[in-house]
Amino acid sequence: MSGFLENFIPTYTSMRTGKENFLSAVVPLLKLLSLTVIGLVLSHRRVHIIPKSTFKLLSKLVFALFLPCLIFTHLGKSITVHNAAQMWFMPVNVVISTVIGCILGYAVAIICCPPPQFFRFTIIMTAFGNTGNIPIAIVGSVCHSPDQPFGPDCHQRGFAYLSLAQWVSVILAYTLVYHMMEPPVEYYEVVAEEEAEIEVLPTNNISRPLLQDAEWPDMEDKETEHSKTPFIARVFMSISGASDTTFPDLDMNVESGNNSPKSIRCLAEPKVVRRIRVVAEQTPIQHFFQPPTIASILAIVVGMVPLFRNFVFGNDAPLSFVTDALEILAGAMVPSVMLILGGMLVEGPNDSGLGVRTTIGIIVARLLVLPLFGIGVVALMHRLDFLVQVDQMYVFVLLLQYTTPSAILLGAIASLRGYAVSEASAMLFWQHICALFSLSVYVTVYFKILAYV
Repeated sequence: MSGFLENFIPTYTSMRTGKENFLSAVVPLLKLLSLTVIGLVLSHRRVHIIPKSTFKLLSKLVFALFLPCLIFTHLGKSITVHNAAQMWFMPVNVVISTVIGCILGYAVAIICCPPPQFFRFTIIMTAFGNTGNIPIAIVGSVCHSPDQPFGPDCHQRGFAYLSLAQWVSVILAYTLVYHMMEPPVEYYEVVAEEEAEIEVLPTNNISRPLLQDAEWPDMEDKETEHSKTPFIARVFMSISGASDTTFPDLDMNVESGNNSPKSIRCLAEPKVVRRIRVVAEQTPIQHFFQPPTIASILAIVVGMVPLFRNFVFGNDAPLSFVTDALEILAGAMVPSVMLILGGMLVEGPNDSGLGVRTTIGIIVARLLVLPLFGIGVVALMHRLDFLVQVDQMYVFVLLLQYTTPSAILLGAIASLRGYAVSEASAMLFWQHICALFSLSVYVTVYFKILAYV
């Protein structure tokens, strides 16, 4: 295992003892645990110093201000045309980890036999990990130590790598995850019949669980006409024998305008192409342009253009006072994220119909098995000379992408789609509890691996 990192440049962890590596791995996690406990205590119903509404406002500040400031200041300073080509594998690794997670999730679904309506849910909860707030908190805590285990530019490089990978996760969330989390058509029909005469009372932002707003605030407000329906299933089921009139709520007919029926038939799209277009139009990819992703794009543009870079970054830059102010705001990111996590966990797990066996299967696959595949992937990529960037922090972030629990964003998407909402809440609760132990083990292993450099 030590051989695959033997060509990396020596850094500060090279001459550290086993005890020092253990402390460097565990102490940062204890810091994060302390912040989480503080958030849990402050939001507990017996103390109730900070109400849920305050945590929701804090999550909006993280999403719209603290995280974009962190991304812009660290990614903009780090990225250049040269090292952008060297860091190409970082976003690719997110896709690889998701594919391996899907395979593991499918195996969990086959072995554990969850209820049929939760088959796809089992796969996606195993596959889609947290590549944003939790890794940022871990890297920030690891780098916030006197010994600087990854060198003097630990914060800047670590946050830059994570920022570069995050936009890929957002694209996957609004395409693959969004459509895989749609209600199964059979389950949807049963629920629709049972609740046909039940009046649904509107819920305000405060009454929603913190889980739904913890990582991507107000996602539920982006609900569309078909977001809580098995849209894809019904569109493509209409190909096999069912006519368009079978699905009156799906507007797939070509607008006629003043054209004749004959011209419409001549210019009409093939049926399959038309349905693919309809699904693409219902994919909320426009929500990709949110403050964190906009900050990433601006950071890449400014960092890679020398004229802009010299104007914004550097001690002698005319706008250096602005970047200094943004860095101050970015410093609130990590403590805010962990306080919000504590407020989320105090709500406890909801009732789940997933089953104990499937719940344990997802936790084991996501937190214990997937990191082993991550070590193998990173080792193979290095052996094939695909890891051009010779930096221990680079390797640590790659490995960390396989180690985190499922993304909190999945809870918001489940609420948006009206599918497995309580199951997502329970699953995320138990995963984050178990991640306290699995992260401690694997971060220690990663430090041990990097110590052989």
